[in-house]
Amino acid sequence: MSAPILELRHLTRVYTMGRSEVRALDGVDLTINRGEFLAIVGRSGSGKSTLLNLLGCLDRPTQGTIILDGEDVTRVPKNRLPLIRRGKIGFVFQQFNLVPTLTALENIMLPLKYARVPAHERKARALKILEKVELGGRSGHRPNELSGGEQQRVTIARALVNEPAIVLADEPTGELDSHLALAIIDMMRDIGRESGQTFIVVTHDPMVANETDRIIRLQDGKILSDHQVTAEDRLRNGFQSA
Repeated sequence: MSAPILELRHLTRVYTMGRSEVRALDGVDLTINRGEFLAIVGRSGSGKSTLLNLLGCLDRPTQGTIILDGEDVTRVPKNRLPLIRRGKIGFVFQQFNLVPTLTALENIMLPLKYARVPAHERKARALKILEKVELGGRSGHRPNELSGGEQQRVTIARALVNEPAIVLADEPTGELDSHLALAIIDMMRDIGRESGQTFIVVTHDPMVANETDRIIRLQDGKILSDHQVTAEDRLRNGFQSA
């Protein structure tokens, strides 16, 4: 079995709203292994977004521990968190968030620029990842010249270009039709298996969740179920999406 890339212990996040408290996460224990491809699902208010923010080092827990690639990121100084995000974590968003005035290639090169990678290396790495997401012929196109599926592939390529240990995808297929959604999920799974990277997909879509290998279901800030997706699940999913 692969070594853990993420270990969550008694993870709790409490928000104060006036005189009341909201326990967005309530004592979550979870281990995610390197190379896993999993989904986090649940109704609105279940804690999905809160968990994603904590995993991405965008927020701190009220209590509990997050071990990311062997390091307790809940204990490091705040000024180190951007470096951890830059080196360990890739983000994929529902809204793409591409810079409209830049080409696909230039958008992918941005994280490398922030990481102060030399210009010639930035271009070579960006072109390589564009080929991996099957957009090698679209490197000079701006976002408004790309389809929704192509824009999401550029977003995924941008998340992957720094070779992060984990990729956090927040509703990555929410703007796509079912055919394109499954194509994007299949591509992410293939990349993860090839590279050994961990993909964590937050989704409300059961069709998308059933295409991953493991489904974590949240309810009221707690883990309601932890389910390994079977071949029967995927077969049933195929009938539902046909």
